[in-house]
Amino acid sequence: MTAPSPPPDRILALDALRGIAVAGIVGMNVLAFALPAPAYYNPMSYGATGPADYWVWLGSFVFIEDKFRTLFAMLFGAGCLILIERGGARPWRAHYARMIVLFAIGLAHAILFASNDVLRAYALAGLALPLLAGLSAQALVKVALGLVCIHLALGMTALGTPLVMFYMEQWGSDPLLWAERQFGRDTATIAMLLEQGREGLGERVVRRSLGIPGQMTALVASLPLNLAAIALGMGLWRGGMLKGEWRTFRLQRLAGLAALVALPGLLALAGWLVASGFPAALVGPVALVLSAPFDVALATSYAALAMAFLTRDKGLTARLAAAGRLSLTNYLMTSVILSAIFASWGLGLFGNVTRWQAVALALVPVAAMLLWSPPWLARLGQGPFERLWRAGARALA
Repeated sequence: MTAPSPPPDRILALDALRGIAVAGIVGMNVLAFALPAPAYYNPMSYGATGPADYWVWLGSFVFIEDKFRTLFAMLFGAGCLILIERGGARPWRAHYARMIVLFAIGLAHAILFASNDVLRAYALAGLALPLLAGLSAQALVKVALGLVCIHLALGMTALGTPLVMFYMEQWGSDPLLWAERQFGRDTATIAMLLEQGREGLGERVVRRSLGIPGQMTALVASLPLNLAAIALGMGLWRGGMLKGEWRTFRLQRLAGLAALVALPGLLALAGWLVASGFPAALVGPVALVLSAPFDVALATSYAALAMAFLTRDKGLTARLAAAGRLSLTNYLMTSVILSAIFASWGLGLFGNVTRWQAVALALVPVAAMLLWSPPWLARLGQGPFERLWRAGARALA
C-alpha cells in the first residue's frame, strides 16, 4: 500500500526531506547505541579493526555526522515558523506549550533509549523563536551565520586548551588527560563504558535520571549551533526555498555552491585527523566545533537537492514523504529498534560489532521506517507521538 497523495497544503519535497533527515540521524545514532562514547568521534578508540571501518568513518564524517542533525534542526525551525504563521495574532502560548511537551518527550527518550537525544535541545532553542519570528529571510540567515561564529568561539574556548597542550607536548597535563577520556583511547574509560553499556534497563533509568543536571550543561552548550540551524531553516522557509517556490536551476546552484564550501573543508579536517593519528585533543575540536560551518553548508546543500528533485509522488519519494510526516514517531521508534539490537534487554550487541557492522545494522530501522510509514499514514493519519505532542500541547495551552 502506498501513502495517499498529500493534502494540497503539504509540500511533497519538504515531507520527503524530513524523511531523509530522520534516516540520516539513524546513521549517526547507531554508533552511540553500538560503541563506547569516544568511538562515536574517534575510530581509533574502539570498533575499528580493518580498512572498511576507517572508510566508514571517513564517509560518515564527511557526509553524515552532524549534517543530518543540522538538517533536522533546520526543518524543525521551518515547521515552528509554519505553525506560528498559522497561529493568528497571539501564537506564543501554543508555541511554548509545544516546546514544553517536546522537552518532556525528549527527556523520556534520553533516559530510556538515546542519551544523545536532540529533542530537548530543539525545545530549549525553540524558546528563543519569539526573537526571530518577525525577521526577514535575509536577517534570519545572517542570525544563523552569527550564531555559528558564536559556536566556534565558545567551542574553541572550551576545547582549545587540550589542543594547545598537545602541540606544546605537555603530556600528562590535566587537559590532555580529560580529552583522552572524552575522545581518545583511555583503557579504563573504555572498560567502564563497555560495562555501563551492558547494564539493565532499570539501572540505566536510575543512572540517567540522576545525570539529568549534568546533561543540561551539554544541552546549553549546544544551543548556539542548534539555534543557528533553526534560524537558517526559518530563513529558507520565509525566503521560499522550503516552500518549493524556487526554480530548479536556483536550487541546483545553491546546492553546488554550498557543497563547494563544505566538502573541501571537511576533507581537509579529515586529512588533519588522519595525518595526526587521531589524537584526542584534536578529535574533540574537529568533531564538535571546527566542522560545524561545513556541516551547516552541506545540510543546506542536501535541502536544496531534495527540494529540486523529490517532486514526484511515487516510489521512494512517496515513502520518504510518508516517513517525514511521521518524523517524530519515526525518530523515537528507530531508537526503540536500535535498543532492541544493541541493549542488554535486546540482542545485546553493544561493544560486539565493528564500526562498519554497526552502520550496516542501521539499515534495519531505516528499512522498517520506510515500510511502516505509508500504511500507517494511509489508515490512521498522524503518528502516535505526533498525536501525543499535539494533545499535550493543547492541554497545556
